[in-house]
Amino acid sequence: MPATPLVCVVDSYGLSKNLVDAFLRRGAAVVRVQSTPDVPAAHRDPFDLSDYRDNIVHRGDLTATARAVAAHRPVAVLAGGETGVELADALSELLGLPTNGTSLSAARRNKYLMIETVRQAGLAAARQAFVTDERAVRAWHGSVGGRVVVKPLRSAAGNGVHVCDTPEESATTVRALVGSQNVFSERNTAAVAQEYLRGTEYRVNMVSRDRVHRVCEIWRTTRITANGVADLSDSVYLMPRRGEVQDELTAYASEVLDALGIRHGPTHVEIKITAAGPVLVEAGARIGGASLPHYAQLARGTSQLDWTVDAYLDPDGFMARHKDDDPLSLHCAFVGLVSPFSGTLRSYPYLQQLRTLESFHELRVAVAPGQRIRRTVDDLSYPAIAVLLHDSEETVLRDANTIRYLDGPSFYDMTDLDPE
Repeated sequence: MPATPLVCVVDSYGLSKNLVDAFLRRGAAVVRVQSTPDVPAAHRDPFDLSDYRDNIVHRGDLTATARAVAAHRPVAVLAGGETGVELADALSELLGLPTNGTSLSAARRNKYLMIETVRQAGLAAARQAFVTDERAVRAWHGSVGGRVVVKPLRSAAGNGVHVCDTPEESATTVRALVGSQNVFSERNTAAVAQEYLRGTEYRVNMVSRDRVHRVCEIWRTTRITANGVADLSDSVYLMPRRGEVQDELTAYASEVLDALGIRHGPTHVEIKITAAGPVLVEAGARIGGASLPHYAQLARGTSQLDWTVDAYLDPDGFMARHKDDDPLSLHCAFVGLVSPFSGTLRSYPYLQQLRTLESFHELRVAVAPGQRIRRTVDDLSYPAIAVLLHDSEETVLRDANTIRYLDGPSFYDMTDLDPE
């Protein structure tokens, strides 16, 4: 290992800077690789490149990009976010670095191929269909009956995900999705329709080295029906590392990673525990989103960020410690505010009451007074998120329920409303 090891992070946008900062704190240098010349619309806020040794823009020529990366003699190339997965796989494979390879890259991004790959490995998987037009989805929905989920093949953060109760709803959703752009500014050429999985959803953040998988955090989600969305995620709770449910999730998530050919690096796996057992919702071969690893670090003393750095910079240490318990045991929750309005926000009349809650740690405001606010329909449209942190689980749960009680139409003082 060089005295100053260097890692390349593909598509370090937004919150994935937390991962870059983790490498910098450990004395590594970082080169940023941009997988496309055009920045996706979701990431067009200005980003600071001062912490990077270089910024390499991939323009379609893999050999040229690999040559530019190789000039820095990296010890690792990994994805900073969802859009960087395939290029990180290709570069790490071509340069002979720790890699997940390219043979299953498509299955790690395409949600239809992902589920089919898991099913072929003998794991429980949702019934699904690849659809390109409304007639096909209407017929499939009619054949399976009940509630289904329709979503883009490649997206994230709940973008474009619709819960549909009738074939007509599914047809309307596919008509709107196909031809539109996803959150990454990619055109949706098709959609995937899946059976609706009933059960609690969990987010399992892991890190792997040579197919040894460390579960870093498990987050339990809660959901509500609001703003025309039947299954809107409104909060996540950090679970204790050990337990019957956690053991079941760990075993299934590890098998999912093996099925998808993931041998190295961070992963984010979303799983529902149904009446029949755990079933994959989707997986990402990258760090968990929404700053969850950062707050897990505050609560547990370590997180997916630390384990990712260890996996690439100290693999022997990773292997020696991957079964260890976390040093701290605080409880943490993210509670998203759910706006019922679209229009101009004048103020949040009850925001100060959130700050007086016993477990209140931080308020992350995305929409400030005077700005335009929109109805919350996915993970990208929370106007604010309250972070709760306490050594008592009951206190965190109580305060989360209090926030949900306070959060309603009177929580938002509007100067005007958009027509619905």
